[in-house]
Parts: sequence; C-alpha cells; structure tokens
Amino acid sequence: MPIVTLANSLQAACADEGAGTPVLLLHGYCGSRHYWDDVLPLLNAKFRIIAPDCRGHGETQATNGAYPMEQLAEDAVQLLDELGIPKAYVLGHSMGGYTALALAEKYPDRVLGLGLLHSTTFPDDENGKAGRDAAARRIALEGIKGHIDDLVPKLFAPEHRTSMRSKLSRATVIGYGTSPLGAIGGALGMKERPDRRSILEQFHKPVLLLAGEEDGVIAPEKRFPASGPNVTQVLLSGSGHMGMMEAPEAFANAIASFIETSEGRRNDV
Repeated sequence: MPIVTLANSLQAACADEGAGTPVLLLHGYCGSRHYWDDVLPLLNAKFRIIAPDCRGHGETQATNGAYPMEQLAEDAVQLLDELGIPKAYVLGHSMGGYTALALAEKYPDRVLGLGLLHSTTFPDDENGKAGRDAAARRIALEGIKGHIDDLVPKLFAPEHRTSMRSKLSRATVIGYGTSPLGAIGGALGMKERPDRRSILEQFHKPVLLLAGEEDGVIAPEKRFPASGPNVTQVLLSGSGHMGMMEAPEAFANAIASFIETSEGRRNDV
C-alpha cells in the first residue's frame, strides 16, 4: 500500500493492484480504500485498480476546512499523475461519485468512462444541507464515534442490518478511522456541491449508473439521472447503499461487464 506525495504536498494512501486497463475507485464519505476489500479480488485479475483513501479519510492526510468536490477531484488527478496514468475509468461510490463528476467536468480527457455507484448528480436540498451542518457541528464537539454509530446502519438495507452484522462492524471500524477534520471537511464539501446533471447530458463516453434497490440514502428518483446509448443502468436487488459489501459479486460483475463492453467498443472504433 503506497503512500504517495501529491504535487499539492498531500500525503495520500492508495491500493494499486492488478494490471491492464486502469480503473480509479473513489470511496464514499467516512469510508476508505477498505470499502473495496470484497470486490478488489474480483476485479484486479482483469484491470489495474487504483483505490485511494481520499483526503482526511483512512490513512491519507487530513487538512482543515471544507473539502469541495473539485478539490477531491484535483487530489485524484494528481494521484493519477504520480502513478503515470494518463487516462482511467473513474468510478465513485456516494461522495466518490460526486468527486468523479467534478473530475469529469474539469478533466474529461482523463476519463475513459464514468461510474456513479450509489451516487447521484443532484445537489443537497435544504434539509440535506442542514444535516451536513449538524453533522459537522456534532463531530467538532463530540468526535467521530457517535456520528459513525448513527451513520453506518443507515447505509445498509434494513434486512442486512441484522443479517450482515459483521459487515456493519467492518464499515463502522473503517468509519472510526476517519479523521474528524476529514469527516467535517467531507460533510461541508458535499453540502456545497452543485447540480451536475448537465455533465452526464454532455458526456458522450460510457457511463455506469449503479444503484441499490433498498438504498435509503439516494432516493429512487435520483438514482438514474441520465439515460441514453452510452449509459448503463444497474439496479442491485436487495442492496442498500453499500453494494460493494452487501452484494460484492453482483457489484463487481456490473463493473467488469461495463468496462469490458466499453473497451470492446473503443477497440472496434
């Protein structure tokens, strides 16, 4: 697991496994690269998987202030630069999807294909923004533990909160590893993200939209914000917001199929 010093001096941790077509996996809020532990063995035999800890999460350095999605996107591009990767498939879970959209907006030539995994193009509504502020205040006062204890169960499908207790525990431990600065920065950065539906409307490269049937975080009307010949929509039956843990085989198969199909079309051109 390398620690890479980015051009902006951030010390970033990442997994770099496998060979072939590069795939950048961006984890969600209060997660880390370990969110992908169940799917990495299913993907790294086919692709080169780059899975960083984002700023303030996991083992990547935390900084003060809000983390705009544009800043997280810059971190990701600088990581690709340090690893000598000119282009990659950029797939993001939840907050990682918001980051992927910001990256595709500013650096479309770096993106072979775009994936929103349990994510959306829509911004927070006013209630959502108030919730981000409340989370930031609570973490500043109490630390990370209570926030994670309340957050993680909501990420899993109701049935899985009891049937997948070990996975909830693993997600909770990962969450505890988030710096309070990182959790605050991520919450405030997500609060300010803009509506990016136009990015998908103008993006003519392959797009994967993967959603969980029982996702309590992303509302059904926001799960598939685009359609068209370049868009692949996948609904994971029975899954909540954590398909990489709740349904890892189906999750990995959806990603692999999307990339292999996309690469086949590119090679036919």
